[in-house]
Amino acid sequence: MSCPICEKRPPRRFCLTKGEKICAVCCGQEREVSIDCPLDCSYLIAAHRYEAENRKSMSADDVPYRDVYVPHDFVYEYWPVISGIATAILNLQRERRDLRDSDSMSAIEALAETYRTLSSGIYFERPPEIPDARALYGAINQFLQEFRQSDSSRAGFPTLKDPDVFHILVFLLRLARQEANSRPRSRAFLGFLRQRFPLPAQAEKDAPRIIVP
Repeated sequence: MSCPICEKRPPRRFCLTKGEKICAVCCGQEREVSIDCPLDCSYLIAAHRYEAENRKSMSADDVPYRDVYVPHDFVYEYWPVISGIATAILNLQRERRDLRDSDSMSAIEALAETYRTLSSGIYFERPPEIPDARALYGAINQFLQEFRQSDSSRAGFPTLKDPDVFHILVFLLRLARQEANSRPRSRAFLGFLRQRFPLPAQAEKDAPRIIVP
């Protein structure tokens, strides 16, 4: 038998998407390109781990909103909000298995623009046109509205203002750009969130940690 993709090499890796074995070369070349890999694929997890360990830092030109300063202390202070947004993203990914890193970045960036204009006293909203990204835009915004409505019940937690939300979204957008790869069907950022913000049904072993781009 030969690999169903290249029809040349022997198939040795079972592909969860195709439901059959493919060769290691095609697995590496077509992963997140022509093959829509699920997040629980062991080969995808290993590939994302390798990419993270060997990734170069983003250049200044690639940093979203590079003129915006987000202090380390700010990230710690608003960690419950960041964690809540991550959970909202992962909950939607459960419902919409086709959700990709590009959808996440599109939704976060569009929402950041909304809160940036709100901070200046102008209301301007332009949700993404792609259905999955638009759904995520709504899910994150719903979490933020619910969180702000319950501000009064959290003693000692600062009131969440529009500029604070904007800075939180900028941080998450930078994190997404840092973790995602260049493949068109990348889910590296989603995999990163899944490991560090495990949902109840997940049995992830990685302990949560904060990475500031």
